[in-house]
Amino acid sequence: MYSESGGITLWRASQLARGRGRSVDTGYPALSAELPGGGWPLGALVDLLVQQAGVGELRLLQPALSALGQRPIALVQPPHTPDGLGLNYIGVPVAQLLRVNAQKTADALWSAEQILRAGSCGALLFWAQYVQSASLRRLHLAAQASETLFVMVRPLATAQDASPALLRLALKPSADGLTVDIVKRRGPSRAEPLSIPLQPTPILLSRHARVSRRPPAKVTARGLQTEVVA
Repeated sequence: MYSESGGITLWRASQLARGRGRSVDTGYPALSAELPGGGWPLGALVDLLVQQAGVGELRLLQPALSALGQRPIALVQPPHTPDGLGLNYIGVPVAQLLRVNAQKTADALWSAEQILRAGSCGALLFWAQYVQSASLRRLHLAAQASETLFVMVRPLATAQDASPALLRLALKPSADGLTVDIVKRRGPSRAEPLSIPLQPTPILLSRHARVSRRPPAKVTARGLQTEVVA
């Protein structure tokens, strides 16, 4: 790799890479210390691999989402309705959220790509099941043209599949939060999982969200581009 001064520097696989791109602090010192660049990479695909959606991925990302300021946060194919009271409790105003639900996976993938290419959202969280490698590469390429925190929440079973993601973490619930296994990073492997404590919060994704709570903006895939760019 080339240094900024133009000379050649040597990166060893036994060392954590020093990312040249931007990153945002995770808010958890033990986790940030294990990630190249010291935080979540921006403008790249990040995989969070879970046994079941809603194990704590939003609480894990909350410090980073708050650090991104007032830019919109896109939720593509969330498994349940985002709960306004719970999200406000952890400091993620529901007014910042853009929820995208699509009837077909292809439409959801297209929507996510348009959000990344528009570059108008501070973060994009995409819950997905099976996604082809070619589609993942396309999204990763679109993310590289932005400074968006791009996270895909995918099944833990996909940990064995190839992915262009710069960072892949496997999340499992624990008594006080999450255990985090680093599946992929640019650097040495880590055998021991990390224990990340999470503050108890009201439910964040609810099957029975109250109608009286202000819902996040809902956008159909067909009308997405106008909504995001505007």
